[in-house]
This record gives sequence, structure tokens and C-alpha cells, in this order.
Amino acid sequence: MVRITVEMVRNKAEHHDRLLAPLEEIALHQENIEKIEFIQDWCPKLKILLMQSNLIAKIENLNRLKHLTYLNLALNNIEVVENLDRCESLEKLDLTLNFIGEIVSVESLVGNYNLANLYLTGNPCTDFDNYRDFVIGTLPQLSALDGIDIERSDRIKALQNLPMIRSDILFEQKNYKYQRKAQKSRLENTIKEKWDTEYSNMDIDERNKKFWAEKTEHAPEVRYEIERMRQLKLKSYESEDKKEEKREIRLFTSDGRPFNINQPKIDFKFSDEEDLNLYVLDLAIYKHLDTNLLDIDIQSNYVRVIIKGKIFQLHLPQEIDITNSKAQRSQITGHLVVTMPKSNFTLKKPLKYKESLVSTKQKPNVNKEMGMTSSKREFLEIGPSDDILDFTKITQSNQKPYYIDPRLILTEKKPSPEFVDNPEVPDLI
Repeated sequence: MVRITVEMVRNKAEHHDRLLAPLEEIALHQENIEKIEFIQDWCPKLKILLMQSNLIAKIENLNRLKHLTYLNLALNNIEVVENLDRCESLEKLDLTLNFIGEIVSVESLVGNYNLANLYLTGNPCTDFDNYRDFVIGTLPQLSALDGIDIERSDRIKALQNLPMIRSDILFEQKNYKYQRKAQKSRLENTIKEKWDTEYSNMDIDERNKKFWAEKTEHAPEVRYEIERMRQLKLKSYESEDKKEEKREIRLFTSDGRPFNINQPKIDFKFSDEEDLNLYVLDLAIYKHLDTNLLDIDIQSNYVRVIIKGKIFQLHLPQEIDITNSKAQRSQITGHLVVTMPKSNFTLKKPLKYKESLVSTKQKPNVNKEMGMTSSKREFLEIGPSDDILDFTKITQSNQKPYYIDPRLILTEKKPSPEFVDNPEVPDLI
């Protein structure tokens, strides 16, 4: 059972800064509310109350709303018009598509002298003979009934025949009450038996399919059953969502290898462009999806795209160059194209010191500038230390003269005058 709460009313009063006391209009339609309560205490200055498309079975707890001018209770389970005699300002009352069979109950609206518009279309009472004449004669303050203006001649005719019309209405109403009582008992037993036996052993989808395919009667009990089915369907969706939330998505194996994941179930195309030495990933992203909802992560061995919180991950067969990788999105189709160049870097074995000292016999020296090669091992020959360079043989030529360091020229040094050669003193080593 859905009940009216403070938070529900405050959420509907956002246009009024969530304040309830000065509120003059509120819409509580399609909330599956089954009982009217608390509104007259929280919103005493209310003028417009919209509560159509709920499961309200009784009009109640509205007698303090002295400023209420428009009340909409269409598409509910109301069977009797009551408890509105103190709503002095009420001008429009909409009870379309309810289950009002006690048409005499409209006599409770005689004191609502401001009531000008009344809607009873779709109620069982509209099938009674002289229904319109009875309502017009009973409520002389009305200017329109079921959206049709009341002429002066219609009112005179209704008032002249009102006693006879009322007796006929009471007879038809009595028959309806008897039929309604039998219908209510039959439907309650049928629905209870159906849910206890037939539906209890069925799958959720199968039960929904069978329920919506059956023909049903127009009665309050059927509306309650429809709401019960709707709630069960919502619960099944909630349970599925919880199961998906509890499920943990593993992105990598125990040894660190990335999984291939397509959680958003999106179409894609992965191609290996060998001529261009790169990989191309084409994701068929929805055309009207905002790019801000995409999160792209490119690593050396995988690419990951998060689309509205759902993960798409693809393991790459070869390492790629992350720096030169790029992602682009088409403004026409919305597709996301990720271009990933392959990594050509290979780690070579470092040379050891002994391996670097290779003989020129094994690896001849190539002088690219001179265009000469040498396959023989060359040695630097040094002559005897006693030889003295003969500089007289150096002749001038077109070549540049050699530079001679003076320190390399050998000269004979004379002993100092104070030097004494003592044969007993050993020579210096």
C-alpha cells in the first residue's frame, strides 16, 4: 500500500521551494495512492488537488480544505460520492472512470453552492435511465454536466419530473448494488484461487504473458490485481539489477593477462593493417551519445573503453606504441576509431668488453672517406733509442710541414762545473 508522505508532497512542491503551508496546487497523480490522508493538515491553503490515476477507494480527509476549488479524482476506485459537503469553495469535481453506482450519493453535494462542473463519465451510474435529468434536478447549481452545458429548459424538465425520476433511479441503483455485491465476491474468490494454484507454479515471464492476454472485467478488484502484477514485475527487475551489481567484473587473469570484455554489447571491428604497421579498432558508438560519457584507456597490450559505466576491453596481440596512438570519433556516424601503431622496439644483448675487442683480421677496417680497406694486422715499429732523427732529409713539398715538438729533439748535455766523478759512487738507476 502506497501512503502519502511528507517527502512525496515536498518533491511535488519543488516549484514552491518545498514549502507546504503556503502551497496552493499539488499534483499527486499516478502514485498508486490508496488513501487520502494528511493533505488537509499539511496544505491548508490548497486550491487545486490532482489525484487522478491512483487506487483511492473513498473520498475522505478533505473537509478542512476551505479554499479548494478543483478536485480531480478520475481513474480511481471510488464507488460513493461523500465527505465533500464542507469544501465550500469547490467549483469543479472530476470523478471520471470510477465505479460510482450509488447515484443518489450526489445529493451530498447540494450544499456545495459554488459547484459548477461535475464529471461522472465512465461510471456505472451513467447507464441508468434518466441519469442526467436526476443529477440536473438534484444539483441546480451546476452549469455543466460531463462537459455538456445545462440549458434552462433541461433544468425545468428535470425539476418537474424529479420525484418520479428519483424512484426509478433508486430501483436501478438497488439492482446494481445486488449485482456489484455478487461480482465482488466472485472476483475475490477467482483471483485468490488463480494466484494460489495457477500462478504460483509459473515462471515470471510466462505469468505476465498469460495475465495480460486474459480478458478481465471492469471492477476495482481487477485494478488491484493489475497493480499487484505491476509491483511484482518491478521487484523482478530490481532483483536482476542487484544481481548485476553484485557480480564483479574481472579485468585481468591471475597472471596479468587482460580479458576480452564487451559489457555494453556493442558492435566493433578490429583490423591489423600490416602495410601501415598498426592496429585499428572501430567501435559502433551510438550516434547521439555524448562524448563526455566515454572514457578511453590505451595500454601497451590492451585498450579499454568505458561507455556509460559499462566496460569494453580488448586484448592486443602485439605491443603498441602508446605515445603515437590516437582516438577519433566520427561526427556523422558517431563511431569511435582508435588507431594504435605497433611497437618496433627490440632489446638487443649488450656487448661485453672482450667481444668488443675484435681483431682486424676478422673485421677489416673500412675507411669510407679514403675508400680503402685493410685486412692485415698493423704494428707500430719503434727504432733504437740511440738513433737520432735526421731533419736534413726533410724536403719541401705540396704537403703541409710537420710540426716537431722541441722536447723530442735529443741534445747532448754537458756536466756542471762543480760535478766530480767519483768511481766509488754507484751509478743512478
